[in-house]
Amino acid sequence: MLKRDFLKNGLLTVVGAMVSPSLLAHARDEKLLREARATPIADGPFTLPPLPYANDALEPHIDARTMEIHHDAHHKTYVSKLNEAVVGKPLEKMSLAQLLASASKQPDAVRNNAGGHWNHSFFWQLMAPKGSGQPTGELAAAIAKDFGSFDKFKEEFTKAATGRFGSGWAWLIHDKKANKLAITSTPNQDNPLMDLPGIQRGTPIIGLDVWEHAYYLKYQNKRPDYVSAFWNVVNWSEAGKRFDEARKAKG
Repeated sequence: MLKRDFLKNGLLTVVGAMVSPSLLAHARDEKLLREARATPIADGPFTLPPLPYANDALEPHIDARTMEIHHDAHHKTYVSKLNEAVVGKPLEKMSLAQLLASASKQPDAVRNNAGGHWNHSFFWQLMAPKGSGQPTGELAAAIAKDFGSFDKFKEEFTKAATGRFGSGWAWLIHDKKANKLAITSTPNQDNPLMDLPGIQRGTPIIGLDVWEHAYYLKYQNKRPDYVSAFWNVVNWSEAGKRFDEARKAKG
């Protein structure tokens, strides 16, 4: 009996070793996506915005499968859980901007999922097929003034993105009080619009998701390669509009 169990366990170990980690990961992701698509978003005030381009539009820099899972599973989950957290409460009447601005007073379920929803909605817009390469106009001039050059800016932003321990985001923000651009990073789904201690507040101009689910299918654990690829899809036209709006905003 013991010998038979030993042989059986040994055979299972050998078979398990023959299944590559990539196949196991693929099966897990297929299950995640299938379940996410089969589950309707919880009723509430917030909805999932569609991607502004096809899943494969950012190839080869960000692969179609990652975009599919990132949007249809992860972002959808943030929206659904945010609705669950606010529905039937006074919070249901608050806008997403109001929830972020009062994040320090909100339950974790609201803070995390409101951040996840806003961050991803922003992220999709700040990427585009065949990114425009470099900023132009007022944003280009501000980057040169505040960082010395575009290359210096890229170097500092890359450090913020690769140096963020664990999951989080890297940001280029406009600091209204200082009237200048700044680079910062936040943990998890926090962002610079939140009234949280330790976060440099400002208006996001570009943002980069450095959660592992944003890049592991294509880049595995090579976050620096993913950050490098990001520069090929930055929507500098949209970033320039955000910068102009931030400079003109009151308050």
